[in-house]
Amino acid sequence: MSLRTFICTTGAIVCMAAAGCASEGPKPTAELTKAQTIVEQADKGGTAQRYAAADLQRAHDELSDADRMSAQGKYDEARRFAQRAEVDADVAVARGNSAEQKKAAEDVMKANDALRQETSRAADEPATNSSPAGSPTATNPTSPPQF
Repeated sequence: MSLRTFICTTGAIVCMAAAGCASEGPKPTAELTKAQTIVEQADKGGTAQRYAAADLQRAHDELSDADRMSAQGKYDEARRFAQRAEVDADVAVARGNSAEQKKAAEDVMKANDALRQETSRAADEPATNSSPAGSPTATNPTSPPQF
């Protein structure tokens, strides 16, 4: 093999490798649409906005970055940003739901404590209805009077 053939072959291989690394995949239309939908659903749920605003904002920022990269023809980067936006929106929804459930559990615990206190107070109070046996009472209103 001559030096010239070796150089031409090596040059061709290097050019193909460089072209292979630089090639972009197809436009990420489906990924962008899916990410947009998931971020919008996270916005509409309300709990993500209330309890995980930072995660939701990051999802919005990454979705904007994905749109910008797609417009610049950087489809692989756009795809990655869209995937990150999806994940961050899902995390925001999960954190929001978790916080909402935690709040509901705390409310139930408070109600149980109040009920326990009321029950304890009622058990500790002396009976104020000390009526003679056989007379009508709130618990036995139909007993006949004693003559």
